[in-house]
Amino acid sequence: MRIYLHIGPDETGAERVQSVLAEKRAQLQRSGILFARSPGVKNHARLFIAATDPDHIDHLRYSRGYVTPQKQETLRASVVAGLAREVENKKPDTLILSCADLGNSLRTTSELERLRAMLAPLSKDIRVIAHVDSPARMLSRAYATQILRGRGLSLQAEFDLVTQSDWWQAALEACPQITPERGVFAETQSPIHWLDLPALVTFWEGTFGKGNVALHSYDEDRFTTPDVTEDIARAFDIKEPLGKAAATSLPTPMSAAALTRGRQLNALILKVLANGQHTLPRKLWRGFVQEIAVEGPPLDLASLGPITRYFAQGYETLLKQHSGLNAHTFHPPASAPTPNESWTEADPLYGFRPSQYLLGLMWRINKAAREERSKQGDDLAPTASAPADVTPRRDQNGEKSTTRKQMPPLKPKKVEKLRNSPFAPHNEMGTVDETTLSAPYTPMPPRKLPEGNSGNVIVGCMKNEAPYIVEWVAYHRAIGIDNFLIYTNGCEDGTSEILDRLQDMGILQHRNNDGWTGNSPQQHALNLAQEEPLIKNAEWITHIDVDEFINVRCGNGTVQDFFDAVPDATNVAMTWRLFGHNGVTKLSDDRVIDQFDTCAPKYCPKPHTVWGFKTIFKNIGAYEKLSCHRPNKLRDNFKKKVKWVNGSGMDMTSDLAENGWRSSQKTIGYDLLQLNHYALRSAESFLIKRQRGRALHVDRSIGINYWIRMDWSDFKDVTIQRNSPRMTLEYNRLMQDDALRGWHKKGLQWHRAKADELHINPEFADIYKEALAFKLTATERVAYALILDTES
Repeated sequence: MRIYLHIGPDETGAERVQSVLAEKRAQLQRSGILFARSPGVKNHARLFIAATDPDHIDHLRYSRGYVTPQKQETLRASVVAGLAREVENKKPDTLILSCADLGNSLRTTSELERLRAMLAPLSKDIRVIAHVDSPARMLSRAYATQILRGRGLSLQAEFDLVTQSDWWQAALEACPQITPERGVFAETQSPIHWLDLPALVTFWEGTFGKGNVALHSYDEDRFTTPDVTEDIARAFDIKEPLGKAAATSLPTPMSAAALTRGRQLNALILKVLANGQHTLPRKLWRGFVQEIAVEGPPLDLASLGPITRYFAQGYETLLKQHSGLNAHTFHPPASAPTPNESWTEADPLYGFRPSQYLLGLMWRINKAAREERSKQGDDLAPTASAPADVTPRRDQNGEKSTTRKQMPPLKPKKVEKLRNSPFAPHNEMGTVDETTLSAPYTPMPPRKLPEGNSGNVIVGCMKNEAPYIVEWVAYHRAIGIDNFLIYTNGCEDGTSEILDRLQDMGILQHRNNDGWTGNSPQQHALNLAQEEPLIKNAEWITHIDVDEFINVRCGNGTVQDFFDAVPDATNVAMTWRLFGHNGVTKLSDDRVIDQFDTCAPKYCPKPHTVWGFKTIFKNIGAYEKLSCHRPNKLRDNFKKKVKWVNGSGMDMTSDLAENGWRSSQKTIGYDLLQLNHYALRSAESFLIKRQRGRALHVDRSIGINYWIRMDWSDFKDVTIQRNSPRMTLEYNRLMQDDALRGWHKKGLQWHRAKADELHINPEFADIYKEALAFKLTATERVAYALILDTES
């Protein structure tokens, strides 16, 4: 396999290249070319963050929380493992990786060696690609980017390098000490070293081998057209025609006056931050620069003539060495002025004085500093005298939210603290595109098991679940579950009769659990299950409920595909993904996995229920007890024989072997498998669930607290729907049985009648209206759940 490593730079169409590769990802894959997802959907920024030297903290690494070497090392291991899984699953002939920051920011041999070490296990054949332009055009774009990120230096810093014999080295030596909290990053507050393209080639070839770096011309106008695919195919040696790409347009460049204004304001802001008493979020800083911008002509490229001339000879040599370059790329701008080896900034216009603007902005800088200090010293719990907050507002994604007077108040400061903490929920993790339905999985014939082998077994407990049983059974049979052992107690809706009929049909085993004793019917059932031949003779066992669906997201979507991806695993922590009611209020006979496709964000460490997991484990006798979430009481002679993995296939044995029922920031992962948990289903289903009560925590009611904890509808995840066609085949096969179909129909009628009955019950009618009135952002939901931390 050959790896093409596209290093940008950012100012030469890297984003366009990545967008086209992402647009053509499926087509490329059919030709044996993998444009990876695991380091990032488009720009593989995780690859860059993992490769930087420990003391090289750039704005990405800082903002994403990978400042410490330990966290960076954890990320590096995740990136390496993710790429290895992708390559193993797809088995491509060519792997394409693209990250503009690699070309813009990597600056030491140790960083390149670290990057190569990450890729070497996949292939030793690594080719480096960069798209380049004339030095004047690249500098003008890069300088504008730096200004928006807080650069305080004028272009005189680059003009000073014209007198140096080694631009690359002199630029690196001009880099200040990195101080992220004061806005000082190497990429922002230093002259641009990578304009020295001959040195860039030498630098990368020093690690990846002479002749393994290829430069290609960036034509700004052509890159906006549908024909850009021809240039991209040529750069990556793609033989099959890619077809046209969607056309795009270029952003309007900042005016020369706006650049001057931004640069001068940045210089003053840096002085304010230098005392360590203030902080300025990057988004707010960028907003300041944009607010003071004015229209006008862009930077005159001809004024950069000394820099163009400085690189002329080296660039001419590159033209001869790199077939992907054309002479037009390096033509100097027309009408070059009289040579001038110093820089004169454009007039900022209208008598601009940065100090006056800074004074007008200081209240916002001070506010940001106060909020930062509040984050350090405040907690989330509301004060008793805090007023109810019923003001509509929007979260960071622009989502409108309201809270209700009946609930404990949420102080905005408390919510803001959470939003800027490590516990803030977000969806920026993992490698799976969850919003677009991929090709359906192919049907899988039932396995032929050896005599006495019960295969992959689900043990479950049910009470009044009649409308949902056949779908749940059909789904799991379709993905490779061989047998089911189901316990019931107190059923009134036909659940027991449905299970009895499925038992008569040879589909599952049903046991009555009405005589349960102890703390819960569920644990009583699990104690009994361990004596059942179906469990004793199983290959793999899991305990899940009828509102939980195993969502295998690798291979052909079967449990065996997942086991093949983690061949040494004995225990798998299947982390929940909580799916909310998705705006569905009425109970219907529509499929659960089709109705409810909105869910909690991938990253949501609080409250503790969001990352709960259930375990599927190999039946090797390692544990003495079967419990709700996991097997417990590890036998001494098996302590070195068990291997726990998470849903991304990563080894978590040291964290989970002895105890634990929820994933953490360290152990979370569901790239390959997750457990879709439809705890609510429709709003009417929630009413019935509340009336029914719980199977495990029978002493705890299901109230509005439960709704707040479980009603997550912030992000879309349709990955499970790839199973719909093969589930439908099995569902229709089962429902050909007249008796089963009749009991299913009766069960649905019972639930509809029960919903009508509960609607006229004042207690249930009130909670129904209250639940539907809640419109919370993800952050507010977490904050409420932490306040109402009486519900598990």
